[in-house]
Amino acid sequence: MAAAGGGLGALGAGEAVAAAHALSLPAEAYGNDLISSVDPKFLKLTKVDDQIYAEFRKSFGDLKIDVLDPEELKSEPAKAKWRPFCMQFDGVVEDFNYGTLLRLDCTKDYTEENTIFVTRIQFFAIETARNREGCNNVVYSHAMETKSVAAEKGISA
Repeated sequence: MAAAGGGLGALGAGEAVAAAHALSLPAEAYGNDLISSVDPKFLKLTKVDDQIYAEFRKSFGDLKIDVLDPEELKSEPAKAKWRPFCMQFDGVVEDFNYGTLLRLDCTKDYTEENTIFVTRIQFFAIETARNREGCNNVVYSHAMETKSVAAEKGISA
């Protein structure tokens, strides 16, 4: 959350507990390992990706997703817009309101400077959109190039 100001130490008690749980939630499993192994356009993050994506783009049609502005996620006006979006997935997506980490710039890896603490449904919505709209292709393409060069040199990548 450093990019949004204050780092993890700035979290309240409730958010700190959620942050501890977040370390094992989708960001870690998803990470650049998964999107560098499988063409992102074929990834399904949930059973309801189509619904999440449709509702996300209906609510946030103009949101720039390749490089996120933390204010679009955390400001009071943004929270007021995100809240109804998130709540519609109560009972649809397990632990929809738990916290997890999201990359601000999808071309970069998970680092303290490049992550923000969001709800799981925000993570699923933004990463599904990034996959479908080609934003995560750069990670996959770079991994394929690295593997190709390594294979030519007889090195395991």
